[in-house]
Amino acid sequence: MKVIKDIPYSKLKHQQQVLDLYLPDTDEFSVFIYFHGGGLEIGTKDWGKNLGEYLAQHNVAVISADYRMYPTAVYPDFIEDAAEVVAWAHKNLGDYGKCRKIFVGGSSAGAYLSMMLCFDKRYLAAYNIDPAELGGFVHDAGQPTAHFNVLREKGIDSRRVIVDETAPLYYIGSEQSYAPMLFLVADKDMENRYEQTMLVASTLKHFRVDESKYKVRVLEGTHCCYDKEKLEHIVYDFIKSTDK
Repeated sequence: MKVIKDIPYSKLKHQQQVLDLYLPDTDEFSVFIYFHGGGLEIGTKDWGKNLGEYLAQHNVAVISADYRMYPTAVYPDFIEDAAEVVAWAHKNLGDYGKCRKIFVGGSSAGAYLSMMLCFDKRYLAAYNIDPAELGGFVHDAGQPTAHFNVLREKGIDSRRVIVDETAPLYYIGSEQSYAPMLFLVADKDMENRYEQTMLVASTLKHFRVDESKYKVRVLEGTHCCYDKEKLEHIVYDFIKSTDK
Protein backbone atom coordinates (compact mmCIF):
# COMPACT_ATOMS: atom_id res chain seq x y z
CA MET A 1 0.00 0.00 0.00
CA LYS A 2 1.13 3.52 -0.83
CA VAL A 3 -0.28 6.80 0.49
CA ILE A 4 0.14 10.10 -1.37
CA LYS A 5 -1.01 13.06 0.71
CA ASP A 6 -2.19 16.58 -0.02
CA ILE A 7 -2.70 16.35 -3.78
CA PRO A 8 -4.32 19.57 -5.08
CA TYR A 9 -7.43 18.88 -7.15
CA SER A 10 -8.66 22.36 -8.10
CA LYS A 11 -7.34 25.23 -10.16
CA LEU A 12 -8.55 27.55 -7.39
CA LYS A 13 -5.79 26.11 -5.18
CA HIS A 14 -7.68 26.74 -1.95
CA GLN A 15 -5.88 25.21 1.03
CA GLN A 16 -8.84 22.88 1.67
CA GLN A 17 -8.99 21.62 -1.93
CA VAL A 18 -6.61 18.71 -1.42
CA LEU A 19 -6.97 14.96 -1.26
CA ASP A 20 -5.11 11.92 0.03
CA LEU A 21 -4.75 8.92 -2.25
CA TYR A 22 -4.44 5.41 -0.83
CA LEU A 23 -3.15 3.02 -3.48
CA PRO A 24 -3.19 -0.78 -3.32
CA ASP A 25 -0.26 -2.92 -4.38
CA THR A 26 -1.86 -3.76 -7.71
CA ASP A 27 -1.94 -2.18 -11.15
CA GLU A 28 -5.72 -2.57 -11.53
CA PHE A 29 -8.28 -1.41 -9.00
CA SER A 30 -11.54 0.38 -8.38
CA VAL A 31 -11.58 3.53 -6.26
CA PHE A 32 -13.80 4.73 -3.43
CA ILE A 33 -14.00 8.51 -3.03
CA TYR A 34 -14.82 9.46 0.56
CA PHE A 35 -16.08 12.76 1.95
CA HIS A 36 -15.80 13.23 5.71
CA GLY A 37 -18.58 14.46 7.97
CA GLY A 38 -18.67 17.36 10.39
CA GLY A 39 -21.71 19.44 9.49
CA LEU A 40 -19.95 21.19 6.58
CA GLU A 41 -17.99 23.16 9.20
CA ILE A 42 -15.44 20.83 10.82
CA GLY A 43 -13.59 17.66 9.87
CA THR A 44 -10.63 16.59 7.80
CA LYS A 45 -9.67 14.04 5.19
CA ASP A 46 -7.66 12.31 7.93
CA TRP A 47 -11.00 11.00 9.17
CA GLY A 48 -10.87 8.63 6.19
CA LYS A 49 -7.52 7.13 7.21
CA ASN A 50 -8.83 3.83 8.59
CA LEU A 51 -11.11 3.41 5.60
CA GLY A 52 -8.29 4.20 3.19
CA GLU A 53 -5.80 1.83 4.76
CA TYR A 54 -8.28 -1.05 5.02
CA LEU A 55 -9.59 -0.80 1.47
CA ALA A 56 -6.14 -0.29 -0.03
CA GLN A 57 -5.02 -3.48 1.69
CA HIS A 58 -7.96 -5.18 -0.04
CA ASN A 59 -7.09 -3.91 -3.53
CA VAL A 60 -9.43 -0.92 -3.57
CA ALA A 61 -7.92 2.56 -3.93
CA VAL A 62 -9.33 5.35 -1.77
CA ILE A 63 -9.47 9.09 -2.18
CA SER A 64 -10.21 10.94 1.06
CA ALA A 65 -10.79 14.58 0.27
CA ASP A 66 -11.00 17.89 2.05
CA TYR A 67 -13.43 20.52 0.77
CA ARG A 68 -14.29 24.13 1.54
CA MET A 69 -16.44 24.52 4.65
CA TYR A 70 -18.24 27.09 6.76
CA PRO A 71 -17.62 29.75 7.92
CA THR A 72 -15.59 30.77 4.85
CA ALA A 73 -17.51 28.70 2.30
CA VAL A 74 -20.99 29.43 0.98
CA TYR A 75 -23.47 27.11 -0.68
CA PRO A 76 -22.69 25.35 -3.06
CA ASP A 77 -18.88 25.60 -2.71
CA PHE A 78 -18.60 22.25 -0.93
CA ILE A 79 -20.74 20.43 -3.52
CA GLU A 80 -18.73 21.90 -6.37
CA ASP A 81 -15.54 20.75 -4.62
CA ALA A 82 -16.95 17.23 -4.26
CA ALA A 83 -17.72 17.15 -7.99
CA GLU A 84 -14.21 18.36 -8.78
CA VAL A 85 -12.73 15.53 -6.70
CA VAL A 86 -14.65 12.99 -8.80
CA ALA A 87 -13.50 14.78 -11.96
CA TRP A 88 -9.89 14.64 -10.72
CA ALA A 89 -10.21 10.89 -10.19
CA HIS A 90 -11.79 10.41 -13.60
CA LYS A 91 -8.97 12.31 -15.28
CA ASN A 92 -5.89 11.32 -13.28
CA LEU A 93 -6.22 7.84 -11.80
CA GLY A 94 -4.94 6.34 -15.05
CA ASP A 95 -1.52 7.69 -14.06
CA TYR A 96 -1.51 5.27 -11.09
CA GLY A 97 -2.98 2.15 -12.69
CA LYS A 98 -6.07 0.88 -14.47
CA CYS A 99 -9.17 2.13 -12.67
CA ARG A 100 -12.15 -0.13 -13.29
CA LYS A 101 -14.92 1.79 -11.52
CA ILE A 102 -15.37 4.92 -9.43
CA PHE A 103 -17.48 4.69 -6.26
CA VAL A 104 -18.47 7.72 -4.21
CA GLY A 105 -19.62 8.09 -0.62
CA GLY A 106 -19.41 9.96 2.62
CA SER A 107 -20.53 10.11 6.21
CA SER A 108 -23.07 12.61 7.57
CA ALA A 109 -22.25 15.92 5.84
CA GLY A 110 -20.10 13.91 3.46
CA ALA A 111 -23.15 11.80 2.59
CA TYR A 112 -25.12 14.99 1.93
CA LEU A 113 -22.41 15.77 -0.64
CA SER A 114 -22.49 12.28 -2.16
CA MET A 115 -26.30 12.42 -2.39
CA MET A 116 -26.21 15.80 -4.11
CA LEU A 117 -23.76 14.40 -6.69
CA CYS A 118 -25.91 11.31 -7.10
CA PHE A 119 -29.31 12.99 -7.50
CA ASP A 120 -28.51 16.41 -8.99
CA LYS A 121 -26.57 15.40 -12.08
CA ARG A 122 -25.65 18.98 -12.99
CA TYR A 123 -22.59 19.04 -10.73
CA LEU A 124 -20.87 16.11 -12.42
CA ALA A 125 -22.30 16.98 -15.83
CA ALA A 126 -20.06 20.06 -15.70
CA TYR A 127 -17.21 17.56 -16.19
CA ASN A 128 -19.08 15.35 -18.68
CA ILE A 129 -19.60 12.68 -16.03
CA ASP A 130 -22.95 10.94 -15.61
CA PRO A 131 -23.48 9.88 -11.98
CA ALA A 132 -25.66 6.98 -13.17
CA GLU A 133 -22.61 5.50 -14.88
CA LEU A 134 -20.43 5.45 -11.77
CA GLY A 135 -19.84 2.22 -9.89
CA GLY A 136 -22.14 3.19 -7.02
CA PHE A 137 -22.71 5.37 -3.97
CA VAL A 138 -22.56 4.76 -0.21
CA HIS A 139 -24.56 7.41 1.67
CA ASP A 140 -23.78 7.04 5.37
CA ALA A 141 -26.37 8.86 7.52
CA GLY A 142 -26.58 11.93 5.32
CA GLN A 143 -29.28 14.60 5.48
CA PRO A 144 -31.48 14.32 2.36
CA THR A 145 -33.44 17.50 3.08
CA ALA A 146 -31.88 20.97 3.02
CA HIS A 147 -28.75 20.67 5.18
CA PHE A 148 -29.10 22.36 8.58
CA ASN A 149 -26.06 24.56 8.01
CA VAL A 150 -27.28 25.58 4.56
CA LEU A 151 -30.50 26.66 6.29
CA ARG A 152 -28.48 28.54 8.90
CA GLU A 153 -26.60 30.33 6.10
CA LYS A 154 -29.97 31.52 4.80
CA GLY A 155 -31.08 32.68 8.24
CA ILE A 156 -33.63 29.87 8.56
CA ASP A 157 -34.17 27.81 11.70
CA SER A 158 -31.82 24.84 11.20
CA ARG A 159 -34.43 22.44 12.55
CA ARG A 160 -36.78 23.11 9.64
CA VAL A 161 -37.42 20.24 7.24
CA ILE A 162 -37.24 21.85 3.82
CA VAL A 163 -37.01 20.19 0.43
CA ASP A 164 -35.76 22.79 -2.04
CA GLU A 165 -33.02 23.01 -4.66
CA THR A 166 -30.38 22.53 -1.93
CA ALA A 167 -31.85 19.15 -0.89
CA PRO A 168 -30.97 15.80 -2.46
CA LEU A 169 -34.61 14.72 -2.09
CA TYR A 170 -35.70 17.53 -4.40
CA TYR A 171 -34.11 15.79 -7.40
CA ILE A 172 -35.31 12.23 -6.89
CA GLY A 173 -37.48 11.30 -9.83
CA SER A 174 -35.87 13.73 -12.25
CA GLU A 175 -33.84 10.88 -13.76
CA GLN A 176 -34.87 7.46 -14.99
CA SER A 177 -31.89 5.52 -13.69
CA TYR A 178 -29.30 5.67 -10.94
CA ALA A 179 -26.08 3.92 -10.04
CA PRO A 180 -26.32 1.29 -7.26
CA MET A 181 -26.83 2.96 -3.88
CA LEU A 182 -26.42 1.89 -0.27
CA PHE A 183 -27.97 4.03 2.48
CA LEU A 184 -26.84 3.57 6.08
CA VAL A 185 -28.50 4.88 9.21
CA ALA A 186 -28.36 3.96 12.90
CA ASP A 187 -31.31 2.85 15.00
CA LYS A 188 -30.31 5.55 17.52
CA ASP A 189 -29.15 8.11 14.96
CA MET A 190 -29.35 11.86 15.47
CA GLU A 191 -32.84 13.31 15.76
CA ASN A 192 -34.94 12.91 12.59
CA ARG A 193 -32.12 11.29 10.55
CA TYR A 194 -33.70 7.81 10.58
CA GLU A 195 -37.06 9.17 9.46
CA GLN A 196 -35.54 11.25 6.67
CA THR A 197 -33.52 8.28 5.43
CA MET A 198 -36.70 6.23 5.27
CA LEU A 199 -38.31 9.06 3.29
CA VAL A 200 -35.55 8.77 0.70
CA ALA A 201 -36.26 5.06 0.28
CA SER A 202 -40.00 5.72 0.11
CA THR A 203 -39.50 8.44 -2.51
CA LEU A 204 -37.32 6.19 -4.66
CA LYS A 205 -40.02 3.54 -4.46
CA HIS A 206 -42.71 6.13 -5.24
CA PHE A 207 -40.93 6.95 -8.50
CA ARG A 208 -40.61 3.26 -9.33
CA VAL A 209 -36.83 3.30 -9.24
CA ASP A 210 -35.55 -0.23 -9.73
CA GLU A 211 -35.47 -1.61 -6.18
CA SER A 212 -32.47 -3.77 -7.02
CA LYS A 213 -30.49 -0.53 -7.41
CA TYR A 214 -30.70 0.63 -3.81
CA LYS A 215 -30.68 -0.75 -0.31
CA VAL A 216 -31.20 0.78 3.13
CA ARG A 217 -29.43 -0.75 6.11
CA VAL A 218 -30.45 0.16 9.65
CA LEU A 219 -27.55 -0.64 11.96
CA GLU A 220 -27.35 -0.76 15.73
CA GLY A 221 -25.55 2.25 17.13
CA THR A 222 -25.50 6.03 17.01
CA HIS A 223 -24.81 8.60 14.31
CA CYS A 224 -22.11 7.18 12.00
CA CYS A 225 -20.95 4.91 14.81
CA TYR A 226 -22.16 1.33 14.58
CA ASP A 227 -21.89 -1.24 17.34
CA LYS A 228 -21.21 -4.40 15.37
CA GLU A 229 -19.88 -3.27 11.98
CA LYS A 230 -17.25 -0.88 10.70
CA LEU A 231 -17.80 1.40 7.74
CA GLU A 232 -14.75 0.09 5.91
CA HIS A 233 -16.12 -3.46 6.00
CA ILE A 234 -19.55 -2.32 4.80
CA VAL A 235 -18.05 -0.31 1.95
CA TYR A 236 -15.79 -3.17 0.90
CA ASP A 237 -18.70 -5.63 0.82
CA PHE A 238 -20.75 -3.16 -1.26
CA ILE A 239 -17.95 -2.62 -3.77
CA LYS A 240 -17.24 -6.33 -3.98
CA SER A 241 -20.92 -7.05 -4.69
CA THR A 242 -21.19 -4.46 -7.49
CA ASP A 243 -17.67 -4.35 -8.97
CA LYS A 244 -18.06 -7.20 -11.44
